[in-house]
Amino acid sequence: MKALPKAITLTDRAAARVKELMALSDKPIIGLRVGVKSTGCSGLSYKMEYAEEKGAFDEVIEDKGVTVLIEPTATMFLLGTEMDFVEEDLGARFVFNNPNEIDRCGCGESFRVAPQPDPAEEPKA
Repeated sequence: MKALPKAITLTDRAAARVKELMALSDKPIIGLRVGVKSTGCSGLSYKMEYAEEKGAFDEVIEDKGVTVLIEPTATMFLLGTEMDFVEEDLGARFVFNNPNEIDRCGCGESFRVAPQPDPAEEPKA
């Protein structure tokens, strides 16, 4: 059986920026929690926050010296995603390169993934 890809990986730039931001916190942080929420014109949006503790069902990923905790409801939407950090003339931001996205709204704030087949509706052999 083929192993599933990590839910998320970080580029060197993203890992460095996360480390910089975590070092600025006045609270003890164990990592970065990443999830998705229902919002925007395309349906889903990424969310990130400092993680002070591991949630009961969080998936824990270590990449480039950063601990990333994936919310359990987000794993299926994030599989294979690369998180990058880009600096442009007018600002800087984290970017998610998600192979599951099939559409993104014009402003780039929300995204949509392909509907997953319902196992209950699959024909039986």
